[in-house]
Amino acid sequence: MSAKLIDGNLLSQQLRTDVAKRAAALTAQGKQPGLAVVLVGNNPASQVYVRNKIKACEDNGIHSVFEQYPADLSEEALLERIDALNKDPKIHGILVQLPLPAHIDAHKVIEAIALEKDVDGFHISNVGLLMTGQPLFRPCTPYGVMKMLESIDYPVRGAHAVIVGASNIVGKPQAMLLLQAGATVTICNSKTRDLGHHTRQADILVVATGKRNIVTADMIKPGAVVIDVGMNRDDQGKLCGDVDFPNAKEVAGYITPVPGGVGPMTITMLLVNTLEAAERL
Repeated sequence: MSAKLIDGNLLSQQLRTDVAKRAAALTAQGKQPGLAVVLVGNNPASQVYVRNKIKACEDNGIHSVFEQYPADLSEEALLERIDALNKDPKIHGILVQLPLPAHIDAHKVIEAIALEKDVDGFHISNVGLLMTGQPLFRPCTPYGVMKMLESIDYPVRGAHAVIVGASNIVGKPQAMLLLQAGATVTICNSKTRDLGHHTRQADILVVATGKRNIVTADMIKPGAVVIDVGMNRDDQGKLCGDVDFPNAKEVAGYITPVPGGVGPMTITMLLVNTLEAAERL
């Protein structure tokens, strides 16, 4: 029996309807939510991501500012620009698109963003707040995954969640959110010995390594919820995830497609975080 799809596009539309209503209410009070997106260089993938974020803002009543700089922009100049955005009352969220050119210290740039405008949730203080269960902002992709589990009314409390991938952007914060929701969490990575031994025990399997087909159908517990965060290209150049989707969907109970799964949810949760920042300020 084929798995049920968790449709990220459909869920995103539902959540964005609520965002648009709340943004309109704030705008009527003279405080339109505002997001600044900063891109350094011309990485093609980054340009696509940024375009999608700006369009999502425009479609849902959020004021957006897009600033693109050449790849040779100095670190000092970027930090000065972030400082100006921190002080701009019309900007409630600041997002610096990663990766940055090699000569710029991404950690230093993220730390320069005002805590209350860190809508990506990457600032070290936000990471610490997440660890203690009191996040100011939840990182967008893990937050979107939690909303997807909520949308299928999955009983996370008591479930065994296995995460493949331990990045600061997805794997680690995802583990914290699942722990807070009452799951038992195992974190694996691409070097884990006998990865399948761990993944086959998962009621909830979140895969975020950027390695195509790292999880195959025989590594999935029958009926499990499979959340594929990966974004790769197959031999024909089409977008695909980290999970062998055609075969995995015959074993899983629920599964996210790529594209149309976690991707749109990431952008939607960025809108939610920006809206919440505006409501707080």
